[in-house]
Amino acid sequence: MESLLPILIILLLVAIVAIGFFLWKLSQSLRERGQGRGNEMLLLQQQLQELSRTLDAKMGETTRTMHRAVETQFSESQRLIRDINKEVNEQMMKVVKEVSQVSESSKQVFTVAEQLQNLEKVLKHQKQRGNLGEASLQLALENMLPAGAYHLQYQFPGGDTVDAVIETKDGLICIDAKFSLDNYRRLVDEPDEFRRKELEKDFTNDLKKRIDETAKYIRTKDGTLPFAFMYIPAEAIYYDLLVNEVGALKVNTRSLIDYAYKDKNVIIVSPTTFAAYLQSVLYGFRAFKIEESAKQIGKQVEDLSRHLKAYDDYFKKVGTALGTTVNHYNAAQKELGKVDKDVTRITGTGVGVEQLALDKPHALDE
Repeated sequence: MESLLPILIILLLVAIVAIGFFLWKLSQSLRERGQGRGNEMLLLQQQLQELSRTLDAKMGETTRTMHRAVETQFSESQRLIRDINKEVNEQMMKVVKEVSQVSESSKQVFTVAEQLQNLEKVLKHQKQRGNLGEASLQLALENMLPAGAYHLQYQFPGGDTVDAVIETKDGLICIDAKFSLDNYRRLVDEPDEFRRKELEKDFTNDLKKRIDETAKYIRTKDGTLPFAFMYIPAEAIYYDLLVNEVGALKVNTRSLIDYAYKDKNVIIVSPTTFAAYLQSVLYGFRAFKIEESAKQIGKQVEDLSRHLKAYDDYFKKVGTALGTTVNHYNAAQKELGKVDKDVTRITGTGVGVEQLALDKPHALDE
């Protein structure tokens, strides 16, 4: 409705101008008809003046109304523009914030992708895979056992080096980290059935070789226990060994586990099962510490008993010495009494020495 007001005002102005033009033309026509109608012209002129004043008043009122309407419309337009600008700015800030978050997320995705690429490179390189397995083994040992209870890269007298050993009161437990991934991946990814059978043999032989390598660290003559751990840092491979499957393939891995444990005294462990074994070892350490503490307490009790015996001997000697002293004191008192009697015989009066006899110490009844 407010948008139609300026149009109506403009139409009204046009109508007023048209009426004025028509009256002016009429006045010209009447003036041409002669001066005979002077009175009529005068009346008409007065009417025109009155109409002009009315038009001026209406024009002024219309102008003021239009001005107020324009001001109101302008203020409303400014308010709407401010609200729109505010809303646009808020939306722009949200968009910028979301774009920043998306950009940060993209950076994180790129970082993760780069890390995954680096991990894939590590897993493709056999030496680096070995380092990854050793790092996983070291982390498990550091988190479970106290410092000094284990040693990394332990070297035997012959020069061979095992990845880690755990010290117990009965001997050393050897741990060797193995990461047999190449044949495992080939076997899982191979679509051809005949080729899979060949890769299954390679996979089995590879694991058997790793078991034999771990078994060579069982050296009782060098202080090791008669078994060792073969640490597989990949839970998937260890799980496949347990369920006799590699991926979706049936593989006879149970014979490998039996071969490792029964024939080679090698216990195959994953990070999860190795933590359980380490927990048992940790309990053994605590029991050993308690046993050592009990031995130390027993030794200290023996020392205390010996010290008490020595104290008792010295205390008895003190008692004997005190008894001798009392005897000497009583004997001295008797001699002093004799002296007093001698003085009495000589002078007729005595010194009046009061004799005080002491009882010597007696042994207490137990």
